[in-house]
Amino acid sequence: MLHRRLFHRDLLGELDRLTHDLQQTFEPTPAIRGVGRGGYPALNVGATQDAVEIFAFAPGLNPADVEVQLDRGVLTISGVRTAPANGESASTAHVNERFGGAFRRVISLPDDIDPNAVSADYRDGVLHVRVKRSQATRPRRIEVH
Repeated sequence: MLHRRLFHRDLLGELDRLTHDLQQTFEPTPAIRGVGRGGYPALNVGATQDAVEIFAFAPGLNPADVEVQLDRGVLTISGVRTAPANGESASTAHVNERFGGAFRRVISLPDDIDPNAVSADYRDGVLHVRVKRSQATRPRRIEVH
C-alpha cells in the first residue's frame, strides 16, 4: 500500500516492459512477425530421413522476385517485397506492421545434403525449399545371413 503512494506508476510493470524491450533488441530468437529479432520472412526448418525442409512464410511476394541459392552447404533466400500502398496519399499510418523492402535469410545446412537435388515452390504465401539428403548417407538396413 505504501509503494502506491510513493510511486505514481507501476514500477514493476515498467521494469517488466524495459526488460521485454531489451530482450527484443538483443536476442537472436525469431519473433512471430519477424520484425527486429528474427528477420523477414519467418522460417521453419526441419529434417526428415530423406530431406531438409525449409518453409519461409512470405505472403504477397512475386515468385520472380525471390532468389534461392545453395553454396557449400549454405542456403540463401533473398528477394524484394514491395511496400504496401497506404490507400489515400493524405492518410497517416498509425500502425504499419507489414514489411516492405529487400530481405535476405541464410541457413546453414547439414553436411549430408545433395546440392543437385534442390526444389523450391511458392504457394499461398509460403516458400517451400526441399533439399534431399545424399543416398550414401541415408540409413539402410543390412541383412544378416
